[in-house]
Amino acid sequence: MADVLLHDSFGEIRVPAGALYGPQTQRAVENFAFSDFRFPRPFLAALGLIKKSAAEVNGELGLLDQDMASAVQEAAEQVEKGLHDSQFPLDIFQTGSGTSTNMNANEVVATLAGRICGQQVHPNDHVNLGQSSNDVIPAAIRISSAREVRERLLPAVEALAAAIAEKGREADHVVKTGRTHLMDAVPMRLSQELGGWEAQLRAASARIESSMPRGLELPLGGTAIGTGLNADPRFGALVVGRIADASGLPFTRSPNLFAAISSQDASLELSAQLRGLSVTLLKIVNDLRWMNSGPVSGLSEISLPALQPGSSIMPGKVNPVIPEAVAMICAQVAGNDATIMIGAQSGAFQLNTMLPVIAWNLLSSIHLLSGAVGALASKAIAGFVVNEKRLSELAQRNPILATALAPRIGYDLSAEIAKEAGRTGRSVIDVALEKTSLSEAELREILDPRKMTG
Repeated sequence: MADVLLHDSFGEIRVPAGALYGPQTQRAVENFAFSDFRFPRPFLAALGLIKKSAAEVNGELGLLDQDMASAVQEAAEQVEKGLHDSQFPLDIFQTGSGTSTNMNANEVVATLAGRICGQQVHPNDHVNLGQSSNDVIPAAIRISSAREVRERLLPAVEALAAAIAEKGREADHVVKTGRTHLMDAVPMRLSQELGGWEAQLRAASARIESSMPRGLELPLGGTAIGTGLNADPRFGALVVGRIADASGLPFTRSPNLFAAISSQDASLELSAQLRGLSVTLLKIVNDLRWMNSGPVSGLSEISLPALQPGSSIMPGKVNPVIPEAVAMICAQVAGNDATIMIGAQSGAFQLNTMLPVIAWNLLSSIHLLSGAVGALASKAIAGFVVNEKRLSELAQRNPILATALAPRIGYDLSAEIAKEAGRTGRSVIDVALEKTSLSEAELREILDPRKMTG
């Protein structure tokens, strides 16, 4: 199909025939060709929701005639539902305000709405009425990230924590050797080790949840810099109310529109908590890898599910692929957070000019972490087998059991017993029978690994 000639305030430009977008989007297509990164579905859904809610309010306020308002709502809802994602071709690396993508949405919605109502719908005058890219894009970042956290990430973290808790209940009878500095330490129950992971995850989830209130504040109605120029003074609060109703999340209007438009502090705060979750996950998956190591010459405390061949040259080798994949995701989330941190510093005077890259990295982190915790729960935690016999043998042979003797015979003699047991390979009980006046019955009572776990 031949291109069509369209015009905007810059003049004429050729746009692909059949495209729903218009000249401003086409200029951005030609100007920004740096990567294959595009705004993800949750962000486009948020844009559609904003445009739909704005049209509804503008119709109620009498700023748009009702037929046009209804058509814009219907068109924007199609964008919200993802029916026209192919019409959003723009690179993430574009104008720092995201104006190109806001206009992309305006043009697509205007074209669709015009077909619905049979009137000429203008992308700026009608679809963008009462708005600016400078309040729409920050609002879309907050809406999309909040929805993804609440609907995907937090439920996935809760499911992982629950899977770990269930595994802990199943393994409460298993006593193992604790480790500090990667060296043998006093005994613990496997349920206690898993309970530590569970507690870390629930704390990470709570920290993410605690950051949410700031991310639920939307700057809509602030327009270009926060003064609300060209917007009805009732517009912002009404639109935010519609978005809250439609999403089921308690969005409110930002108490200070200037701060919400000029800064990305809420995104930075959320990203920091996502990075915190990634650190927690990295600790868990590294523990799993160590515990699974072997199976002959490693710790071999557990056996993770065998999911695929592990080597192109070594037959029979199986690797801990899910923990390794999750570890790489954790590294990526840390990198995303670094990008967001730099982006959040780029609020000059009344506008942050790294909004698209902040949006992309923030939503990428949420998406990656949601998938990571889901896979960890279903493909690692739920299916690992505890090698109880080996854990019991290691716990019984552990010279550090002599720690329990210290209150009765003192630290120095306990250390001497531990060293000799370790050096000779004899049991702590045998060495203690020679070096103390304690009876075998007393020693077996004191040195019971299970009793040492509290």
